[in-house]
Amino acid sequence: MLYIEIFIAFFIPGIVGYGGGPASIPLIQAEVVDRYEWVSVEEFGELLAMANALPGPIATKMAGYIGYEVGGVFGSFIALFATVAPSLIAMLFLLGLLYKFKDSPKVKRMTALIKPTIAILLGVLAIQFFSTSWYSAGIIQTLILGVASLILLEKLKVHPSLVIVGALVYGAVFLG
Repeated sequence: MLYIEIFIAFFIPGIVGYGGGPASIPLIQAEVVDRYEWVSVEEFGELLAMANALPGPIATKMAGYIGYEVGGVFGSFIALFATVAPSLIAMLFLLGLLYKFKDSPKVKRMTALIKPTIAILLGVLAIQFFSTSWYSAGIIQTLILGVASLILLEKLKVHPSLVIVGALVYGAVFLG
């Protein structure tokens, strides 16, 4: 039963997470934090930071780790397969159909309507992480990390993975 739950927890976000890994993150969080309670919000936030710092797709790294923690090596395999299965199925069976209608105004409208929904889901996720950080690390630490990250990303154009690694080092030194 555990392996079926692992499969469902990662297959559903793969199906409805239109837009790839970033769009799937709030959906994965809803499954593994809220529904199955395999990890806490804090652990999910740390996992997301690590997944962003490492090369490769975010969703598969998260699936592999959570699957391993919950169900061992086989759980990791199930979670990884469930994460990529929706895309694999879509590519195998719908590629010709999608290619045929790629310039359709209806398809373009549908895509335009989905983008704000994804933005809202990512915004809610960011607010949840901010409030969790605010509570656990403190106001000053949260503001230092937030302002420093904003400056590094927007003003100095530092690569996001370097900012994440820097935040992890800061957390290990000052908060660990």
